[in-house]
Amino acid sequence: MKISGFQTFTLSDFPGMTAAIIFTQGCNFRCPFCHNGSLLNTNVDHNNLLSEQNVFEELESRKHILDGLVISGGEPTIQTDLLMFIRNVRDIGYKIKLDTNGNRPEIIKKLISENVLDYIAMDIKAPLEKYSCLSGVKVETNNILKSIEIISSAEVKSEFRTTCVPELLTETDIETIRSMIPSKTKYTVQKFIPEKAWNWPIAEIKETL
Repeated sequence: MKISGFQTFTLSDFPGMTAAIIFTQGCNFRCPFCHNGSLLNTNVDHNNLLSEQNVFEELESRKHILDGLVISGGEPTIQTDLLMFIRNVRDIGYKIKLDTNGNRPEIIKKLISENVLDYIAMDIKAPLEKYSCLSGVKVETNNILKSIEIISSAEVKSEFRTTCVPELLTETDIETIRSMIPSKTKYTVQKFIPEKAWNWPIAEIKETL
């Protein structure tokens, strides 16, 4: 696992749980409004990454005060050894929450079928017609729809969320996104913080919409 960050305690990122968070390195999207721009690049010096062993040791030492681990990014589903890593963390006694952009439904389906996830949060970037623009790459939107279906029908707690950039997403867009998921599914609209944005060429983006 390519791990670039480790937050040892949070009360707000894993509903109902005291948790730690790891941030995986690398993402298959390039959303200009991303708050974790330093995590986008896949090719990084391994000397700048955290060792799995150190993470396991820290989790072992804190298991008396923590319930779960949030695996965020970057995009965790591009990590080739994600399943093995999760199994190792669960062996310590932790519950697992996965944060994902939903672009790899086959990985999400595999993790659910292996019964290693306790919570899934999927970011929905935009209505389908705007997806590639707001994700910064060409997106196969069928993958997004497949992930929504897989997650919403699974017997795993879940939520969907959208970072609302007022200049790029209208109220109608938000309503359209909400209509993409089952009505009783948890959906959260998150506030956009421009100061934390990775790359924000707003004029260029608006021209393509």
